[in-house]
Amino acid sequence: QVQLVESGGGLVQPGGSLRLSCATSTSIFSIYPMAWYRQVPGKQRELVAGINSIGYTSYADSVKGRFTISGDNAKNTVYLQMNSLKPEDTAVYYCNGRLGQQPYWGQGTQVTVSS
Repeated sequence: QVQLVESGGGLVQPGGSLRLSCATSTSIFSIYPMAWYRQVPGKQRELVAGINSIGYTSYADSVKGRFTISGDNAKNTVYLQMNSLKPEDTAVYYCNGRLGQQPYWGQGTQVTVSS
């Protein structure tokens, strides 16, 4: 059983920054590719950023140039650095990993961007 635990969410003003962390119970090498998703009430969960085992990253158009995904293999943790935050970034952010065909999700962390 793989466990993913997100942290780092909170309330931030527009233009501010947050760094989300996703701590895993296993080596992140075994559950690559990993990704961050977000969801607002009434909408589908959307992919924000992904990273694979060789460090290749990809981003949703809405966050390119503002968000950065990275992985620390020694700490079994994946991060999402979020800069220049906008009110439309408000959502619950989820970490995702995959072991074979089985996806795993964290419990989510709330990010609220508001003045």
